[in-house]
Formats: sequence, structure tokens, C-alpha cells
Amino acid sequence: MELVEDTSRPPLEYMKGIPLIKYFAEGLGPLQSFQAWPNDLLISTYPKSGTTWVSEILDLIYQGGDLEKCQRAPIFVRVPFLEFRVPGVPTGAELLEDTPAPRLIKTHLPLALLPPTLLDQKVKVVYIARNAKDVAVSYYHFYRMAKVHPDPGSWDSFLEKFMAGEVSYGSWYQHVQEWWELSHTHPVLYLFYEDIKQNPKREIQKILEFVGRSLPEETVDHIVQHTSFKEMKKNPMTNYTTIPTNVMDHSVSAFMRKGVTGDWKSTFTVAQNERFEADYAAKMAGCDLHFRWELSGAHQDGRESGLNNKI
Repeated sequence: MELVEDTSRPPLEYMKGIPLIKYFAEGLGPLQSFQAWPNDLLISTYPKSGTTWVSEILDLIYQGGDLEKCQRAPIFVRVPFLEFRVPGVPTGAELLEDTPAPRLIKTHLPLALLPPTLLDQKVKVVYIARNAKDVAVSYYHFYRMAKVHPDPGSWDSFLEKFMAGEVSYGSWYQHVQEWWELSHTHPVLYLFYEDIKQNPKREIQKILEFVGRSLPEETVDHIVQHTSFKEMKKNPMTNYTTIPTNVMDHSVSAFMRKGVTGDWKSTFTVAQNERFEADYAAKMAGCDLHFRWELSGAHQDGRESGLNNKI
């Protein structure tokens, strides 16, 4: 498919000092009048932190574990993306108008850009945080394939932009910390990607309790199996292959690429890792959030650990 000129690689636009995809930034004004419903549930993440994974888990919970009902539409229709806006496609807010209650809503917005109604209505939030190194690598490959982003350039230059918060949605450090702080005063279930990877059943039980639902144990086991990375990667209702190639080019990189913890070790050089860790220590100083860079004994892809000296 030919590239649509006006959707390919536009520069980021800054809103309240936060860089955003150009089209998303243009839709933020009208979005401020968005009306939340008290029984809405917000799924909030920094990009590439398990959003689609937890969206599918929650849709399955809301559908009582019925796999067939979760094949009714792609995940971005079942769980509309609040700030989504691309020329010629229904916006996230428009999809939400047609979504019956109780609605699941996805967002990557930092608090400064979130429609105030979501906080005023005390809408429940499931927040998922993932370690910054794996996010940076995944985000780089996402930038490469999703053409609503600027060209990412080299991995080295992208990593510098990521550390400086000069990527879409701004600083990972600010995002995970401000939502963590909010969880002390607002109904936020704060989950970690690495915990879900290691023990999905335990984390799904936390979600069930948070949203006030219960399911038979065998149904929860079915949800664990259906939402494994292997299953979701081949499911066209979750893997984003229904998106036109002028928006997402899966020949460059799959939307669902690896889904492992510790993949950063295959990309970071020793020097990049040292620089990143020093920057990380400074930006996370005084914060009581702790992330795991790898999982021992978890089902991963079996690659050897250790840093590469070159990419």
C-alpha cells in the first residue's frame, strides 16, 4: 500500500512541555471535554509496557472468559484508545461514544494531559509499568514500524532521546512516578509487567478483585493460556495486523515482537548500559519504585544473558 503522505513520519508536537504524536496533540483540545462514566475502567501505561496484554485480559474478564466474544472486533475497537486520532480513521473518543457500559479505555497520557473528568469521577485505573530498558528497546522498534512517529534514527540516538524524555509521551521516569504517586490517593491498581510475566494467574486474580468480579479457577486458567504472548501474537484481533501498512508496517518489525523480560541485553552495549544506569539512578533517586531488569527461572526465550559489545 502506498504511503499516505500526511500520516507518515510527522514531527512530534509539544503540549504542556510533553512531546506527542502530531495527530494526538491536535485532538487534545476537544478531548478535555470528554465525559467519563463512573463505571469506566482506565488502562494506563507508558507505551510498550503491556497495554494490549492487559487490555485483552480485562476484556476477557468483562466477557466472563468467553473467547468467542473477544473475537468480535480488534482490541483497539473493544478497548478504545482515548487520545487516538489519525486522519481518515474514527478517533478513540468517537469509538467510545459507541461503546456500551461498562467501558474499558486505554491511554498513555501523562497526568498533565489527562481529561480531568477521569480523575474527578474517581474512575478506577489499572496501571502497568515495565522496566525502562526493555521499554526503550521495544519503543525503538515500534517507532520503526509505526509511521505516525518521527523516524527514530539509530538505536544510539533514540536511546539518548528516550533518556531525555524527547520521545512521544515524554519521560518514562515522570510517567511511572506520577502514576505511582496517584495510586496513594486514587483507585489505581499498579501492576508490573515483569510480575505478570512471571505469574500471570496471580496478577489476574488481583485485577479480578480490583474490578469486583470473580470467575471460576478454570476460566482464569483459560484466560492465562489465551493471553500468553504466543497466542496473542498469532491472534489478528490482538496483533494489530488489521491496521493498514501505511500506518503500521509489520514487515519492518512486528507490533508484538518478543514479549520477554531482559531483551534489552541483546541491544544495549556495555557503554550504553553504564550511561543509562547512571542516568536512571539520578532520575529515580528518592523514588520507592523498584523494577526488575530480568527474570530468573521464568519462561523466556532461552537466550544467553550478558551484554553485547556491539549491536
